Amino acid sequence: MTERSVAPRARIGASAYRERLRVLLVEDDEGDAFLVRELLSEAEAPFDLTVASSLREAAAMMRGVQCVLLDLGLPDAEGIDGLRKLLALAGSAAVCVLTGRSDEHLGVAAVAEGAQDYLVKGQVDGVLLTRALRYAVERKRADENAQRLREVELRQAESARLERGLLPQPLMQTTDVAVHTFYRSGRAMGLLGGDFFDVVQVGEDRLHVIVGDVCGHGVDEAALGVELRVAWRALVLAGVADEQILSSLEQVLMTERRSREVFATVASMVIDLAGNRATVRLAGHPPPVLLAGGQAAPVAVKTGIVLGVRPKPAPPTEVKFAGDDWSVLLYTDGLIEGHTGAGNERLDVDGLCDLLREPAAGTVPLAALPAWLVGRAEQANGGPLADDVAMLLISRGGGW
Repeated sequence: MTERSVAPRARIGASAYRERLRVLLVEDDEGDAFLVRELLSEAEAPFDLTVASSLREAAAMMRGVQCVLLDLGLPDAEGIDGLRKLLALAGSAAVCVLTGRSDEHLGVAAVAEGAQDYLVKGQVDGVLLTRALRYAVERKRADENAQRLREVELRQAESARLERGLLPQPLMQTTDVAVHTFYRSGRAMGLLGGDFFDVVQVGEDRLHVIVGDVCGHGVDEAALGVELRVAWRALVLAGVADEQILSSLEQVLMTERRSREVFATVASMVIDLAGNRATVRLAGHPPPVLLAGGQAAPVAVKTGIVLGVRPKPAPPTEVKFAGDDWSVLLYTDGLIEGHTGAGNERLDVDGLCDLLREPAAGTVPLAALPAWLVGRAEQANGGPLADDVAMLLISRGGGW
């Protein structure tokens, strides 16, 4: 800011600005404090002014203040050090500093430290003082809005990085089955939760599949979901026995989670393409839905306890597919926790199967079926689903 020159006096009516501002003047010189009050009164500035004679006194008066006018020569806080102490207290309040003619260099340094503006004593009138304080408040708000925008952009970039870890490309070579994936965030600004999935082929005819959900929402949960998915893929590729994989995954969860209350639900399948059958293990997760012969029904599976509560192997269930024309849908509970429009009744697994039995469902291409299901679930819910939704649709034969 350049040195201000004395301007002809003018009045700014209160109607010029709709918003009244609360201004705190931190000044130990009673004469200077009186002059500031007179200048604002003369300009009819829409400000409510309070005065503190020290930084200690100002600290108790900051609540609700939108702008602080700070003298850099206080008895308990002088110069830039005093400004730093005030900035630590100011929160969202704008800060203007007052300097003498001989100390104008301190004003420039103050702006570099984080003040919104500086004023030279004796070189401003009521109009310029009013305008400077108003501009300082608007500049502070603009800075905060810019900071929030940067934070949103950083969160979105972080979300994109986590998404690549949570939602990988299936690692498979076979053309006997098709895999269709789907993910939709239930959080504001599209931030990811802890839902994850993966598909890995081992050998010519064994397909390992997992869908999981870390409880909670946020970066920590998403990062833990990435760790679990990567650990699962590593265990599968390392040839760890099927019955030991979820136990090993639970060890990773219990080591890496931020608190003992964090748990995860998991649905895993090992599909034997040659034998046209699968082994299913559930750890507190909703059961897969089998689509075959134009029908949809949950797979009758023994359910184990969630991972991270009480280590115990998830019991296996053997499933034999009838024929070579079938699809299996694995999903997280965000899909079935919405309401159905009938009181507080939830969609649940039975309601999901009812949606799949609708005549319209049979006309939807398999690749578009997960998105169609979410649309129907949201229609029944009367609005967007609150939780994240992840889905894997594995199809053999091209239909159901």
